[in-house]
Amino acid sequence: MNRSESKYFNTAALMDEALLQILENKDYEFITVKEICAKAGVNRSTFYLHYESIDDLLAEATEFINKRFQDTFKGVIDISAAMNGEKRDALLLAPKYLLPYLEFIKNNKKIYRAVHKKPELFDSKKVFEKMYSDFFKPAMRKFGVSEADEPYVFDFYTKGTLAIIAKWVELDCAEPPEKIASLIYECVNTPFITP
Repeated sequence: MNRSESKYFNTAALMDEALLQILENKDYEFITVKEICAKAGVNRSTFYLHYESIDDLLAEATEFINKRFQDTFKGVIDISAAMNGEKRDALLLAPKYLLPYLEFIKNNKKIYRAVHKKPELFDSKKVFEKMYSDFFKPAMRKFGVSEADEPYVFDFYTKGTLAIIAKWVELDCAEPPEKIASLIYECVNTPFITP
């Protein structure tokens, strides 16, 4: 990477951080380019060199925060150990896996609210396809879910889990993450996944 590319990416990172900081105190729909530029220490023309709109910046900031999120899971989920161990180790919606996820969402709830209001900015289909192939498909195989049933079971778990999390975020994450993890686990703990 040459010096001008480095400067370009550093400026983009400053604007990502600025948006995330502003989101901590202000709802997304009321944020202006002027505020972002002031917080990032750049001018408007620099903003428009990088983005067409604040929505574009939100999409990039979401990617940035998802990278941070993935980093929080390093060492928490060892998929090969989970798939090669006992059935209970492959319960990917168990509290030990959910707690880091819920803590992260609680600490970044403003951006999650913004993303839920503008889901087209967050390519959730791509994210869930990766989760499906990397985590859930091997887990479902371990529990003997037929290949024909896998898409239905996956949708049940993900959409149900996301509905609980969306309600929790809507209620300002008032309940502790441990309670929400336990609730999700109880809701999705159906007979075919009993360890």
